[in-house]
Amino acid sequence: MGWSRDRLEDFANTRLRGAKLIVVSNREPYIHRQRDGAVEWMRPAGGLTTALDPVMRACGGTWVAHGSGDADRAACDRHDRVAVPPDDPSYQLRRVWLTPEQEAGYYYGFANSTLWPLCHQVYRQPTFDPAHWEEYKRVNALFAEAVLEEARGGPALIFVQDYHFALLPRMLKAARPDLVVAQFWHIPWPHPETFAVCPWGKEILAGMLGNDLMAFHTQHHCNNFMDTVDRTLECRTDRARFAVTCGGSDTLVRPHPISVDPGLADEYLADDWEGRAGRLRARLGLGDLPLLVGVDRVDYTKGIPERLRAVDRLLEQHPETVGGFHFLQLGAPSRTVLPAYRELNDEVRRLADEINARHGSADWQPVVLLNEHCGAEDIYALYRDAAGCVVSSLHDGMNLVAKEFVTARPDEQGVLVLSEFAGAAQELTDAVIVNPFDADGTAAGLLAALTMPADEQRRRMRRMRAQVGEHNIFRWAGRLLTEVGRLAPDPATEVGDDEHDSFLGVIPFPTRSAVAAGAV
Repeated sequence: MGWSRDRLEDFANTRLRGAKLIVVSNREPYIHRQRDGAVEWMRPAGGLTTALDPVMRACGGTWVAHGSGDADRAACDRHDRVAVPPDDPSYQLRRVWLTPEQEAGYYYGFANSTLWPLCHQVYRQPTFDPAHWEEYKRVNALFAEAVLEEARGGPALIFVQDYHFALLPRMLKAARPDLVVAQFWHIPWPHPETFAVCPWGKEILAGMLGNDLMAFHTQHHCNNFMDTVDRTLECRTDRARFAVTCGGSDTLVRPHPISVDPGLADEYLADDWEGRAGRLRARLGLGDLPLLVGVDRVDYTKGIPERLRAVDRLLEQHPETVGGFHFLQLGAPSRTVLPAYRELNDEVRRLADEINARHGSADWQPVVLLNEHCGAEDIYALYRDAAGCVVSSLHDGMNLVAKEFVTARPDEQGVLVLSEFAGAAQELTDAVIVNPFDADGTAAGLLAALTMPADEQRRRMRRMRAQVGEHNIFRWAGRLLTEVGRLAPDPATEVGDDEHDSFLGVIPFPTRSAVAAGAV
């Protein structure tokens, strides 16, 4: 029996045994914003929120996230909660408010200038700013307080997302030892020698080992994490069970490759995808030529300059392709307050201009850049319309664009050109696998996408669609719930409000009121 939203809902009710599900992430699944004097809502771009929203719709519960929209406060009740999805509510969104200073230090600073480059081995030097570290700790504390408020009155499973909250699990366990806490690390985990340069490495690992379950995309990342713990902390690592015992408690370490909801492709494509694709082609001057598409945030881990250089090599080595296709790069702006990201945007534009000047003509440009946020309906229309999708990550935990592209091809056509350094390459073995650092090899992959016979495309795509269809987001969530459900407390032993309040006195971080008053 395959995994679906309905099956996950039934499964969650059984496995959680009445425990409340609370998901924690930096990014919220829905944003409210002011537009022309009215409040409107939108789904933000991002693989994490796109993947987890269907799970929360199936399971219910509460999602705790940073409220970043300019109308988010107006949409919330006095407890900072709002029911979502706004057009068909099925779970609660609890928003946490951050000051500009907190966002700068915690998010742009420690999370994305320290942990992000540290974990992605793409030769970017992390920054180690003590002020960023202090803000990271404070924001983890604010989220811990919000989660504990949401968990009042009974057993709860806390599902923490990603590298923004490495300290949160230990904080939660210190306040509520009865909570079941699991964390999914959506980015790679580096080799121990790489992680060793972090001045606060022991504190980060200790925080993560507050989890009952620590999950990564691949076994390789699990191995790296176990090796890092073994070399850094005085803990017992059990390779037979793949568990760490630290401070008298166990943390299971498991691979759980994340996926997508295949049903979203049907929802986003609908019956008018050809019209949307045609309007995009007309707006961008693409004519009716075959398209190779890249869909990414403009981030230095995604290999966008490398794929542009591969386009250049393709045109040099195979002049017969000149004038015969367009490479369309959708690049959603990302973290542009950071110099490294502004420099990357400049590099991408410069490379595109150089390639177009070298190979293009008055009526044909090989590279077309769309540096803006696009809606899912337009992105899926492009997936469906493209001859190939190029995912050339230099290092990626999974990369859900690869799986989205596969779900968008019920015609069983189209070629996926996929980096061997993306986690998705371990599952989608029928893609054209390339080394993104090898311009000639990637150029050969692009040529394959443009010339592969339809029968071979069909054979490859059929197998990839079967893989993603079976190993979908609901299966991912169900397998995780199977692991943590064994640890969920019996509802008969619920923690009452008075007992919860007594735990607040031992939380090892400042209260929200203290932060607001400037006491920390």
